[in-house]
Amino acid sequence: MSELELPVCISCKEPILPDQKGVKLPCPNCGEVVFWRCRKCRELVNNYKCPKCGFIGP
Repeated sequence: MSELELPVCISCKEPILPDQKGVKLPCPNCGEVVFWRCRKCRELVNNYKCPKCGFIGP
């Protein structure tokens, strides 16, 4: 049996469970990196940093 690989929030580094509302988006600056953000970090407007270009959002 294989393990389910959960997406990880780029802001808080916590796994996003299937019943949670996570969002998958490309980096708004370079568009080359696709990352996930959890609902809590989006609501709290927590920052994230693109590992490729260094863009800091939200």
